[in-house]
Amino acid sequence: MNNELTKVSKNRDYDLGFVPTMGALHRGHLELVKRASTENQSVVVSIFVNPNQFNNKEDLEKYPRTIENDIKVLENISNCIVFIPNKHEIYPDDDNFQSIDLQGMDTILEGKYRPGHFQGVVHVIHNFFKLIRPTRAYFGQKDFQQLAIIKKSTHIFNFPTHIITCKTVRDNSGLAKSSRNLRLSAAEKRDAVIIFKTLIFIKKNRKYCKTPKELKIQAMNFFLKGKLKLEYIEICESKSLEIVENQWAENMTASIAAYCGEVRLIDNMEI
Repeated sequence: MNNELTKVSKNRDYDLGFVPTMGALHRGHLELVKRASTENQSVVVSIFVNPNQFNNKEDLEKYPRTIENDIKVLENISNCIVFIPNKHEIYPDDDNFQSIDLQGMDTILEGKYRPGHFQGVVHVIHNFFKLIRPTRAYFGQKDFQQLAIIKKSTHIFNFPTHIITCKTVRDNSGLAKSSRNLRLSAAEKRDAVIIFKTLIFIKKNRKYCKTPKELKIQAMNFFLKGKLKLEYIEICESKSLEIVENQWAENMTASIAAYCGEVRLIDNMEI
C-alpha cells in the first residue's frame, strides 16, 4: 500500500471517502469522486480490475484498462489519493475473509447469469474496507443490485462505513455511463439507447397495467423493436430485490441486461 494511503488509513481522526473503481473512468465515476471530495477531508479512489467478480475469462481480459488516462483525470482533485493495488495487496496470503449468506440476493437478476459474481464483489469490498477504513463509500445507482448487496454485507460485517448512493449519470441520449461503453462503436451506442427507452416505457406505462408481469411482456415487445439481444427484463422490489409478477409494491425497480454486439450492458430505473 502506498505511503500516502498508509498515513490516512491509520490513526486517523478525520473523514475519509472511498470510491472503488475498476478504472476506465468516465463522467459517472467523476461525479462520485467529486461528491466524495466535498463530503470528506480526503478521498481514496481505487483502480483494481477484480478477477474474483468475473465468471467469464474473456470478459476479464477484454475489460477496458486506461490507467494513464485515469490518473490524469484525477490529478485536478486536490484531496484525492489514487490507489492502484496489485492482486496480492487485496488478496494477501493471510486473507481471513469468509463468505456470507446473502439470502438469495446474489442468485437472481445479475446473479442468475453471472454465478459467483456477487460473492466476488462482497469479498473485494470487505477487504478494501478493512484496508482503507473509509468513513463513507460511494456507489452509482446503475449497479443497483450490487449496491443493495454491499449495503447488506456492510451491515453483516458490522463495518462503520456509510454507503452513499449516487444517481446514474447518462449521456444526452439516455445511455448510462459505463466503462464498457468504450468497446461500443458510435452506431452501437445509438442502438444501445433502446435500453433507456424501454425503461422509460416501463415507468410511463406502470399505471396502465394491472400486474408487473403484464407490463414486463409489453416491455419485452417494445425492446425487441431494437437491435440488441435481450438477456432479461425484470421488475423487482427495490430493497429486497424480490422479483414481482402478480402485485405492485410501493418501491419497485425495473432492470435490463442485454448484449450490444459482444458487449453486455445493464441498466435500471425506479418505477
